[in-house]
Amino acid sequence: MPYGHGKVLDLYRPRDASAKAAPVVLLWHGVGPDQRDVLEPLARAAAALGLMVFVPDWRSDAPDGGRAHLLSSVSFTRQQAPVVGGDADAIVLAGWSRGGKAAAGIAVSPAAACGWRPAAVVCLASGFSSPAPTTGTPPAADLVREHVSPVPFWLVHGTRDPVVSITGSREFAVLLARYGWPVQLEELPTDHAGVIMTEYDPEHGRCRPARDGEAFKAGRRTARILRSAARAASVSEQR
Repeated sequence: MPYGHGKVLDLYRPRDASAKAAPVVLLWHGVGPDQRDVLEPLARAAAALGLMVFVPDWRSDAPDGGRAHLLSSVSFTRQQAPVVGGDADAIVLAGWSRGGKAAAGIAVSPAAACGWRPAAVVCLASGFSSPAPTTGTPPAADLVREHVSPVPFWLVHGTRDPVVSITGSREFAVLLARYGWPVQLEELPTDHAGVIMTEYDPEHGRCRPARDGEAFKAGRRTARILRSAARAASVSEQR
């Protein structure tokens, strides 16, 4: 469905409908332009666990680095979640690679989204020491400078990631803990693509769904982490 700026997103609904609003995850892909399809395996696995998952296209090669696309998807998700049966008051903001960095940026520097903050954040195979497309500044630096109230973080990274070093997630986890932010670091025995239940296909220069093996297992673990984050977000909202 269109969400603004000529972009579209996919919505993955829970298999079992109920009267209670479903937990909502806004899930951003990485640096490749308009690659929401890459996240389909993970989004489907998360929906099967009871989550409502919004997955938008966005373009990191836009003049603003994709900031307008990403922030528009936030606004759209907040507006539409209750319309389609989701819980708009406890949205988990998640992203893979650069998308995860973008999510972290909003959490630690909420002025980027006009003061809105996610109830929890999940960063998949991300780095945090270079500027996020949502803020134009590094999340690690903003964390130290901004001093905003903490929200829970989940950091997920493959131990064999050749694209984004796991060191970045380890160091950011330490920094979050030092400043009093709840954080869990999950290290999975897979690579950059495996954390989202995909395998990189060099012939086509894209990721394709993993059907079995370590990448499939790692992606299913990531889906369960998204569920854990959503549950924590819902509990926090009820307090």
